[in-house]
Amino acid sequence: MIICKARFIKSSPGISLCPDSKLPEYAFIGRSNVGKSSLINMLTQQPKLAQVSSSPGKTKLINYFLINDEWYLVDLPGYGYTRTSKIEREKFSKIITDYIIQREQLTLLFVLVDSRLEPQKNDIEFINKLGELQVPFAIIFTKADKLGITKLTANINRYKTYLMDSWDKLPPVFATSADKHIGRDDVLNYIDEINAAFL
Repeated sequence: MIICKARFIKSSPGISLCPDSKLPEYAFIGRSNVGKSSLINMLTQQPKLAQVSSSPGKTKLINYFLINDEWYLVDLPGYGYTRTSKIEREKFSKIITDYIIQREQLTLLFVLVDSRLEPQKNDIEFINKLGELQVPFAIIFTKADKLGITKLTANINRYKTYLMDSWDKLPPVFATSADKHIGRDDVLNYIDEINAAFL
């Protein structure tokens, strides 16, 4: 897929204010500070499209970006950031849950996971919840350039083994690096394939 146009459309505090559109939506979510904004900017080749911050928990709304006037890239708030109040965490959780369960235009959810870490409890719980809700999703391992290929492969395989305890079939898996542009074509071509079937 070649991205010719990518533009910010709006930020929504909830699904009631999301765009009134029938276009397919591909949402990105992950633990706070997993590199979500950097990945979005890398995929669209627009360094300032999504706000990048060194402080986790900056995405607090549902952010919509229109790609090639054909589909929406949706930036969801992160989860698992403990340095916020319980009320704030519950608010973010409701925004995420409402979108995932109720948004009919959601075509696929990309769950971002830090490739450098052992399987994290909140990641596993979130992924298993998606399975219970039958939400279509794929896993993106971020920051792949921070590891050698042997370590990266071992970490991803460890994660797959961990998930196989609960899953009969694993979702698609991608390894990416925002800095090195690793995995860009893989992710975009996968979206392209789904869009072709969607249309």
